[in-house]
Amino acid sequence: MARGRPPAHTRDQVVDAAIRLADTEGLAAVSMRRIATEIGAGAMSLYTYVPDKDRLLDLMVDRVGASMEKTKITGDWRTDLMALAAAQRTLMRAHPWLPAALPNRRLTGRNMLDYLERGLAALAPTGLDGPTKMELIALITGFVASYVTNEQAAATPTEEQVELITAAVASGEFPQLAAALAAGGPGRETSFERIADWTISGLVEQAIRPRPGARSSS
Repeated sequence: MARGRPPAHTRDQVVDAAIRLADTEGLAAVSMRRIATEIGAGAMSLYTYVPDKDRLLDLMVDRVGASMEKTKITGDWRTDLMALAAAQRTLMRAHPWLPAALPNRRLTGRNMLDYLERGLAALAPTGLDGPTKMELIALITGFVASYVTNEQAAATPTEEQVELITAAVASGEFPQLAAALAAGGPGRETSFERIADWTISGLVEQAIRPRPGARSSS
């Protein structure tokens, strides 16, 4: 029996081309037609390798996840979750499209499952049940994605903005804002570590805390 012509490209080549496009031009630039141009293929032929763009995004997310630092699990949930969050931030800063690609992804690739496994291991000392640990990992990932998105969008206030805020504060109508600015509020350099610690500690400690009226297991 005659065999068909072997594929001219591979799924890895398609995914790598999509990642390069997203890294350099943003997620909006990623289309089957554009990827086909990049690798010298027909647009319709790409469906041989990936069934649709959603699946392509799944593969892109998992592929870049391979480069995320494999943090050590020490048994201290706060230290371990902080390390995982920092590793996520580094990965998202290297691939600025990643925060926007994460929502509603089918994270079944081995690299993303490895991250989930380490997150669950980090939370093991808390004694929380599986679903709660999964929710906490999702919330922490959401925090990191939001933080990185804000970092990417950060811009120095314009002269006009500074003048408007200064005039508003000088009016005396915003005493709390005036006090915050005088103490170096918005002007103080933000610290990922400080805010991540507030977020992670608050989420996990609240989850661990017994609910009012809950029966003790002892």
